[in-house]
Amino acid sequence: MDEWVDLADMTELARRKKMRVEAAGEAIALFHLEGRVYALQDSCVHKQRSLTKGTVLHGRVICPGHQWRFDPETGEAEGQDMCQPTYAVRVEDGRIYVNPTQPATSAAPLQAESR
Repeated sequence: MDEWVDLADMTELARRKKMRVEAAGEAIALFHLEGRVYALQDSCVHKQRSLTKGTVLHGRVICPGHQWRFDPETGEAEGQDMCQPTYAVRVEDGRIYVNPTQPATSAAPLQAESR
């Protein structure tokens, strides 16, 4: 099912680097890192802490609870068995769209081709 939801302005995310948004009743953490946009479930799979309240270091999203380090593209946590859910993202005309029903396959470039 293709359910792309317009969630944020790219200019705002570029300025803030991270932000919490909601789609389909799900809290989603958006991150702007190294020229790409990533979307992860905001509630950490380990201790349910908000990832947007954490930090970003060396390209990893750090949970504020127990400092788990997540790869923003895959959701994998370094040295852990659990994986943070990620979502498909696209950026078009300065807007960020997330598909909360589709897992990410890769990070969104800053400007996708128009469809």
